Amino acid sequence: MKTLLLTGFEPFLNYTINPTMRIAEKLDGAQIGGYRIISRILPVDFNRSGELILRWIDDLKPDAVVSLGLAAGRYKMTPERVALNVKDGDVDNEGYRPVDEPVFAHGPDAYLSTLPVRKMTQALLQAGLPAEISNTAGAYLCNNIMYEGLHYAAVNKPGMLSGFIHIPADHQLAIEHGKLPSWSHEDLLKGVRICLGTIAEEME
Repeated sequence: MKTLLLTGFEPFLNYTINPTMRIAEKLDGAQIGGYRIISRILPVDFNRSGELILRWIDDLKPDAVVSLGLAAGRYKMTPERVALNVKDGDVDNEGYRPVDEPVFAHGPDAYLSTLPVRKMTQALLQAGLPAEISNTAGAYLCNNIMYEGLHYAAVNKPGMLSGFIHIPADHQLAIEHGKLPSWSHEDLLKGVRICLGTIAEEME
């Protein structure tokens, strides 16, 4: 059976809940299509998160890597098309705030996702879940992790699919913040399952 590494993030900034963490934990050990899901939770730490995901890839040797991130304020599930070779944005959980730093000093300016982002988006829409392809993963930890996975695949394992999916806030987080668009946890979980199932179909 093939292996899919699924990552979520811990809470960060003023978000005391991160639904990607709950979803990743829920799907750990699940079988979706021909994939066995192995989940890991990343720290919101520019210096440690990249090291950890590369270590997990080396240890697990997955056939695909899918990372989840919270895009509070978005109201659709958004598979990401591109990762940029830049670290920037808000402070991380350790107080570090990079400005215009490369993820890899000699890496290409950008990588395109190797996940079937169009098919994933279409499958979500067919299931009645709002979705669209996103052309910006920002320059914060989400972009950083997406770039790390794609760079590893390009250099070391070209057959490994890799990419990133941003998800909206869940209702619990929206209640805390008051004005965030949100989905139920059940719909977020359903959406991620659909995406992973689409990836599994692509690999058959």
